[in-house]
Amino acid sequence: MMRRGPSGSRPLTPVIDRVGQGATWAGRNAAKLGKRGAHWAAERGEEMWDRVPRDQIVEKVSDYVTRAHDAIDDVVAAELKGLRRSMRRQRKRFGV
Repeated sequence: MMRRGPSGSRPLTPVIDRVGQGATWAGRNAAKLGKRGAHWAAERGEEMWDRVPRDQIVEKVSDYVTRAHDAIDDVVAAELKGLRRSMRRQRKRFGV
């Protein structure tokens, strides 16, 4: 790939040239295309935001948080119960 071919040029040279041209095009047009995208988002952003089901999201997230809170409470209660049992056994073993 890096050796010179019969024409005297390397076979990879045209590929590298095209990559460079593509990078140049992207650099020149990035600002223009970004500006166009920003205008599109500004024009349609409010309409899209109105379509977001915020009430449903609030209900689901609060439901998830409530269930997670209950699960954590159950685990902590079970751990405390086990710890109390273990302490009672140790006290009996030591005669306290």
